[in-house]
Amino acid sequence: MPAYPQILGVYARNTVADVGAGTTRDSYEQTTYWYVRRTGDDAFEIQPLNANHVPSGLRSVLPKGEFIAAFSPEPSYYERNTLPAIRSLQKKIAEGEEHFALGRLDEAERAFLKALMIDELNVPANLGAGAVYAEKREFQKVKKILGILLNNDETFQLEQRARFNTLGMSLRKQGMLDEALNYYRKALEFDASDENLHFNLARVYFDKGDHVATLEHLEHCLRINPGLEVAQKFQRYCRKQAQAGSLGTGGALR
Repeated sequence: MPAYPQILGVYARNTVADVGAGTTRDSYEQTTYWYVRRTGDDAFEIQPLNANHVPSGLRSVLPKGEFIAAFSPEPSYYERNTLPAIRSLQKKIAEGEEHFALGRLDEAERAFLKALMIDELNVPANLGAGAVYAEKREFQKVKKILGILLNNDETFQLEQRARFNTLGMSLRKQGMLDEALNYYRKALEFDASDENLHFNLARVYFDKGDHVATLEHLEHCLRINPGLEVAQKFQRYCRKQAQAGSLGTGGALR
């Protein structure tokens, strides 16, 4: 059986559009280019290319018959335009992540911004830039990027989880607790069974002084993964603090 998804490359779709009205009405053929992946025996995922020839924007899935009837392969376009652009985009993101890991925030920012010039909606580039701005405490820029990420379902896909967690940790570390809460809550809408999301939410609630919500999410986390040692230790600590009286009533830290 074939393994999915399979990258099929770039395909063209020709459509006829009408312009004008009455005696001035005319028709013309318009060609658009799409990045295509086959995600199942009868499922073809299409995503439009932007002006820089990279896939960007909303993805749609078509059944095999509808796809074959409307799209035709453009292998030369893919090799000449899209593949080099994707490689350039990926290289810039990798450079940004390397700089960020080494604490070189200015260099990381430049690399991520270069990636965003190729695709302003790219999720890894926005996640990386958001983490940089959080570390640099440029909070208005962080909020702008969060607006992009929270409205893009790709942000919360499993393949983005490492990058996703980097930004989430930066938000919490820099005191952007409400933003971190919105971020992790949105992620839970996509995967409520991820113990790490519940653990991260517990940490944010702890920093906000909400002891009740902290323990609730730790309990969720440990129901999913009873052997998660770091969550066990955190839960024991919170319970010990409560018994010692250093946690106030109503879930607030004194």
